[in-house]
Amino acid sequence: MVVEGEEEWEVEKILNKRKIKGKDKFLVWWKGFMAEGDTWESQENLKNAGDTLREFEEEYSKDNEKVRQQEKIEDSRDYYRGGFPGQYAARRLFG
Repeated sequence: MVVEGEEEWEVEKILNKRKIKGKDKFLVWWKGFMAEGDTWESQENLKNAGDTLREFEEEYSKDNEKVRQQEKIEDSRDYYRGGFPGQYAARRLFG
């Protein structure tokens, strides 16, 4: 696809997000490419993929909330095992 006189690839889907050198980078699946073509891109490079980026961010937020809820449940289970969070594992490892 040509945008503003420059060739540009179309984003099929954003697969993941991570911080690299303090900046958010997104793992992009490019339309028409195999998995080997996936690349980590900064948000500036995805300015024409705003809808796809918003959809990913919404889903990513929901998934992270589920993980945080699960961590809270696991922490509370440690407390009910007779100690404070993290002590259970130490007792199992060191007797």
